[in-house]
Amino acid sequence: MRQSTIIVLALAFVGLVFCSALAYPPAVGILGKSENCLTCHVNNGPWKDDAAVIIDVVDRTSGVSLKQADGSFLLECKRGDSKTVLTVIGVPKGVPDVPYRNAWLYVDPKGIKTSALSKFAAGWDVNLPMACRLVGDKFEAQTGANLTVLPMTVRAGDAAHNDEITLQVMLTKGESVKGDAKQGMIGNYFERKVTLKVGD
Repeated sequence: MRQSTIIVLALAFVGLVFCSALAYPPAVGILGKSENCLTCHVNNGPWKDDAAVIIDVVDRTSGVSLKQADGSFLLECKRGDSKTVLTVIGVPKGVPDVPYRNAWLYVDPKGIKTSALSKFAAGWDVNLPMACRLVGDKFEAQTGANLTVLPMTVRAGDAAHNDEITLQVMLTKGESVKGDAKQGMIGNYFERKVTLKVGD
């Protein structure tokens, strides 16, 4: 194969990956500077009741929810150590209208306007701060619920300090119209506070 052909194929592959990243639903929180999902999407779905949806962050090892009395989540990790949590999102069993796809993003509000690729808290390493996933995962603590469940591992690095970030969530159904994300898809937007604490 000629060198010029290899270069063309390599450039095409890079372009495809870049375009896919731009199209990936929660990527606006990473690649753009939007405050939240509602910059592009509507908040018009049937899941408006905040208390009726399931939004949880669970310690993967113990299965214990990290939810605090005020509804926020506390994620504590010793410096240099890692912790894996499960982001659990959906609606309980018996809800007549079920979301088709959930999107979420852990973001430090202080970093949204920066050009940094990662909008997670500075000093903390994270492997999956955002995702968009079809509903249908199983979770033992929520039998029969319509959920997405996905692990995320964080590590408190040398520069990590106590911080507060936001978990932005959208429950959605349908498909957005290309060029106009406010058309074709219904959804509801939620936020939760997540406190990051460097343990002793």
